[in-house]
Formats: sequence, structure tokens, C-alpha cells
Amino acid sequence: MRRSLRAVVTVSVAALTLFTIGAVAGLRDEPATKPQSIIEPMRTDGLAQRIERAQQRLRTLPGDYRTWAALGLAYVEQARTTADPSRYPLAETALKRSLKVRDNPDALTGLGALANARHDFTAARDFARKAIQVNPFDAYAHGVLADAETQLGRAAEATAAIQRMLDLRPGLAAYARGSYDLEQRGRLAEAENLMRQALEAAVDPADVAFCRNQLGDLAWMRGDLAGATREYAAGLAADPASTTLLRGRARVAAATGQIAEAVTDAATVAARTPTPDTLLEYAELLRLAGRRADADRQLELAGAAHRIFIANGGRDDLTGAQLALARGDSAEAVTAAQTEWRRRPFAEVADVLGRALHAAGRDSEALVHTRNAVAISPYNATYVFHHAQVLLALGDRAGARAALVKVRDLNPYFSPVDGPIAARALAELEAHP
Repeated sequence: MRRSLRAVVTVSVAALTLFTIGAVAGLRDEPATKPQSIIEPMRTDGLAQRIERAQQRLRTLPGDYRTWAALGLAYVEQARTTADPSRYPLAETALKRSLKVRDNPDALTGLGALANARHDFTAARDFARKAIQVNPFDAYAHGVLADAETQLGRAAEATAAIQRMLDLRPGLAAYARGSYDLEQRGRLAEAENLMRQALEAAVDPADVAFCRNQLGDLAWMRGDLAGATREYAAGLAADPASTTLLRGRARVAAATGQIAEAVTDAATVAARTPTPDTLLEYAELLRLAGRRADADRQLELAGAAHRIFIANGGRDDLTGAQLALARGDSAEAVTAAQTEWRRRPFAEVADVLGRALHAAGRDSEALVHTRNAVAISPYNATYVFHHAQVLLALGDRAGARAALVKVRDLNPYFSPVDGPIAARALAELEAHP
């Protein structure tokens, strides 16, 4: 039976079987990037053991191209779970070695996954397409293609790739992508339904935690703090070590004024996975707690993490723009965001470019991009708030008021810093239209 993003999907236990590739089994197939919600990692100790077994096999069978491909993909996963981009060159070497031994779709798909991880989404799309040409029934390759198309702002193509993945192998990986695709289009009830059915079939604690985190994020997007709290707590009960669930819990704590608790959770997340985004989140909470010197230190560490990512083959002017905005350098932020926008017209990029232009006092230009961000992702309260700021700066009080009402209706808790600003601005506009 065809499973469609446009219909309610029945999930069986078998449907939650995770993909494997080559000789390294059990690698979770998940979107390479997911704005505002990092996909739950598998246990790093188990992954290290799989890498070691693959290395041992290759010492005796150096011509085993499947294991070379599997090893490369394992390094990609290890880089993600440990926030260590130095694994990327190792992954590239292993995957290219696999192709040198034999031209094969596993290695092409692995190179696509690596390119996604490095944020080279055009290359990722090209590798995935080549893999699909060789094997049109490779669901994993369609997932890699979906991730790339999503980040390149090609929503229809991403949906088509996800639909093909669902048709071929309707597992947790496909349902996660399907749920995110629906979420991006504002179909939150359908996105939640997809993840709840996946949760009903989940047995492994890591899978339960993953589903709970997705459900918590969906509740958060709706401004449902109680629902988000329940989902994050249930997920942590299944997997207390989950950093993504700790991020969610910190977000809710900050929204409810529990800044100390939020800082504690954010510190744990940043220590375990020191990526630019986790470090920037931690810095924001430290600043909210009045610890400016500590916040500045985390901002420096975020910059260092970004440089390490770039040094290992990554491409990420979006983070460069966000770091520049955090430092108050609007000119650098505009330059970086414009570069990223030319590369990929994704909603988050449009939002950051709009913010940067607004910070630089170029609000007429900013309006084009904040409007784009809201058009692409109309149910994101953060994007709508930034659009309201630009409208207000341009003197469009009626437009700003309408946007701020939408922010309030979508999620008044969207940011512990900007949420209160939005509420005050709306109150002033309502008092003095």
C-alpha cells in the first residue's frame, strides 16, 4: 500500500527497522541537518566498536569495497555524535577508497551524506542522484537527496524524495523526514500524528527518546509548554543521556523563567556536543543570567568550533553570519549571509540575512528577506518576529502589529530574550495604533 505524506500512515514494528549499509550494521539513518532540533545520536561507544570491527576486517580484506563505504559512513556519524569534524577527512578517504576498488552506490550515497554533513548541499544532491541512477531502489540515497533538497530550498523536490523513501522503506528514518517536511509546511497535526505512530512501534530506548524529542519540538512550536515538558521528560526517562532532550528541557526552563536550570542543562549539552549552535545557545542563556564574561567566552569557543568545521571541509556562512551578529558586527553578518543565500535559498538563511540587514540599518532590503523567510516557513514564530521588527523599523505599524499578533498566536515563548520584547511591542502597538 502506498504511504503518502498526504495521508495518515499506519506504522508496524517492522517499519521501524533502521537502515544498514555495508558491513557496519545499525547506523541510524537520519536527516543530516535539522534546524532548531538536532537528531538524536546513537551511542558513541557502540559506534566506536563498529568502526574498530570494520578497520579489522579491512586489514585482512582491503578490497572489501562495501566495508570501506560502511566505515566512511560510520566516520560521518561519529563526527556528528561527538561534534568532532576531524572525522570528515577520514570519512572522505574511506569512501573514495571504496569507489577506487569498485564504482558502487553505497560509496556514492556515503559521499552524499558526508557532503550534507559538511553543508555542501549541492554536492550532496549530485552524489545522491548518481547513487539513485545506479540503484533507484536505495531508500537511503533518497533520504540523502531529501536532506540536500530541503536545505537548498527545493521543497517540492524534497517532498518527492521523502515520498519515494516512504514507498521503498517506511522506517523511522523516513517517518522522521516526513514529519519534518510536514512541519515545515505548517501541517503540525499531521507531523505529530506521524511521530506518534512511530512512537507506538518504537522499542529501543534511543528510538523512544528520538520520537519523544520530535514530539516535544512540535509541541514547542505550537507554544504548548506543558506538552513539550511532558515529551522531553518522557524521552529523558527512556534515555537520560540524550543531549537533544536536554536542549529541549533547557528551552522550556528558560521560557518559564527558570534561568539557572536552563543554564545547567545548556552547559551539559555544550560540554558533550560543543558545536557552534549549542555554544551560541549556551552563551545566550549565560547573558540572560547576567554572566556576560562567561557568555563572551562561549562565543569565542563557538567561533573556534566554526573554524574547525571549515578547516575539515565544511561550508557554513550561515553560522558565520550568526556569530557575527552575536558579536555585533552587522557588516560581516550581511556579507556572510548574502554568500549563504546565493548558495541555498533556505528559510533560515533568509531569516538570518534579514536580521543582518536590519542590524545594519538596511531595512528596505531586509524586508524582502524576512518576507521570504515567513513565506517559506509561515508557522515559525521566530521568523515572524524578525519580520515584525523590520516592518516596525519601516514605520508600518499596522503590519508590525498583525505580525506580532501572529507571533503571540503561534508561540509567545519562542525566545527567552525576544519573546518578552515581542509582547511589549505588541502591547504598545495595541495601546497606540
